[in-house]
Amino acid sequence: MAEFGSSAIDSDTVEAVPTQAFDVVVIGGGPAGMAAALAAQKAGARVAIVEREQHLGGILRQCIHPGFGLSHFKQELTGPEYAQRFIDQVRATNIALFLDSMVIGVDSGESAEDAAVHTVTLMSPTGMLQLIGRAVVLAMGCRERTRSEIKIPGSRPAGVFTAGLAQRYINIENLKPGSRAVILGSGDIGLIMARRCTLEGISVEGVYELMPFANGLRRNVKNCLDDFGIPLHLSTTVTRVIGHDRVEAVEVSQVDEHLAPIPGTERVVPCDTLLLSVGLIPENELSVGAGVELDPRTRGAVVDQNLQTGVPGIFACGNVLHVHDLADNVTTESERAGAAAAAYALGGSADVETGANCQLTVSPAGIAGYALPGRITAVALTKLNFRVRRPVDAARVRILAGDEELFAGKVRPFKPSVMESFPLPAKVIQRALDLGVNEIVLSVDPVEEA
Repeated sequence: MAEFGSSAIDSDTVEAVPTQAFDVVVIGGGPAGMAAALAAQKAGARVAIVEREQHLGGILRQCIHPGFGLSHFKQELTGPEYAQRFIDQVRATNIALFLDSMVIGVDSGESAEDAAVHTVTLMSPTGMLQLIGRAVVLAMGCRERTRSEIKIPGSRPAGVFTAGLAQRYINIENLKPGSRAVILGSGDIGLIMARRCTLEGISVEGVYELMPFANGLRRNVKNCLDDFGIPLHLSTTVTRVIGHDRVEAVEVSQVDEHLAPIPGTERVVPCDTLLLSVGLIPENELSVGAGVELDPRTRGAVVDQNLQTGVPGIFACGNVLHVHDLADNVTTESERAGAAAAAYALGGSADVETGANCQLTVSPAGIAGYALPGRITAVALTKLNFRVRRPVDAARVRILAGDEELFAGKVRPFKPSVMESFPLPAKVIQRALDLGVNEIVLSVDPVEEA
């Protein structure tokens, strides 16, 4: 019998973990992962996709509503149709697929040629496997914020779901989550589920939103709420869940300008189901384990203009980097990441655009909630993405370096539900370097219309 604290298995009998080598390993088989893998394969890299589900497609498999592909394919598709087009493209290539496989770690090291290599360890029904890649693309998507993260008081009965879970129950599992629902949050998933529940015969008592404005796309507010007569209550939130075995009702209250419940405005709304659409969080546990620095604003990785993280050879794209409003935008961004990862793996550099090296951080200001990329490492045309924290009818985007204004855009409206982007010219980056600064500021400033 082995002694306490010692291994009962002779180390000489432990089998080595099998390994396979690739140029680029993509973690995640959703729209981001497939787009990145196809772009890397097109650039000549040997590519592998690791996906924890049994099928490619990611979250799009349960998004049966239309609205996808308008910019990428120039036609309106449902989520499964959009995903299937990429699945067919992936299947037509020699991209290696590791489905039903869970990545448990990403480790970085150096090869015999002193080049960075990354070991992706995964578990599958056949056992443990390690994939060795010169570059890794993180495309794990995001997860939903839960009740415990927003701390709704009350009892803990059955019937409280995140909106995405309810969507999976209805669209994939053919299960009915309830008969009378209240939806908290006006994000796009919540709005779409208000319509979906109504179509399935579930009465939706209303959508309640903490902020004084809707957080979803305007088209979803119209198509999902207005067209179905579902009321949207702004500046209102759920302050208590009522029920023992099953949700019996929720208490809702109006909130003030500080988002605090106003005493005396409470009312009870009978229901048996509460759906939560209260935000998405990038799924970055693997990123943290790999030593990737996260941006506290986006809760995704800090990347440069090529979507490369601070760990050489590790790239990030899609909702694991920052939450997008459209799958088409995810595809465009992920293609850039895949091409850059292939360039790094095949040539040892991710600088797919020429330009003198530089080191500039990018910070948000004004009503900009975040700026991406978080740093710029080359004097080249750079695409900047951002979101505003509140809607404004007129605001201007400015790029500042110290006290000097380097760029000023046109005055136009902005909404938090829409991810904005604009090209930052190389001459603006060069001007910042000439000034000797190490930071530029992306500021979105409201202006008074004449």
